[in-house]
Amino acid sequence: QVQLVESGGGLVQAGGSLRLSCAASGRTFSSNVMGWFRQAPGKEREFVAGIHWHGGWTYYADSVKGRFTISRDNVKNTVYLQMNSLKPEDTAVYYCAAGRSYGSIKVADFGSWGQGTQVTVSS
Repeated sequence: QVQLVESGGGLVQAGGSLRLSCAASGRTFSSNVMGWFRQAPGKEREFVAGIHWHGGWTYYADSVKGRFTISRDNVKNTVYLQMNSLKPEDTAVYYCAAGRSYGSIKVADFGSWGQGTQVTVSS
């Protein structure tokens, strides 16, 4: 099992930036992919961005492409989500997740989850 702890959420005005961090511990070698998901009130949890631990290949939801950047530090076992040009519709709880399926965007393919961090974008 992989333990994940997110940090970096907060309140920001539209057009602003935030950087989320996700520190991983435990059996991190068993995970091939790290992902960020988000869930707004009354909505399903949705994929935001993913990165392969070893090759660094990244992929994004269309709604954040060009504004968000996912990256990882293999030495620190930490994954980041840099969020720029934030919009009110980006408001949600953001979750970090670890999985084994390359390129997956499905919640069910990620077996370990963090507790989530709130991001609120005011208009």
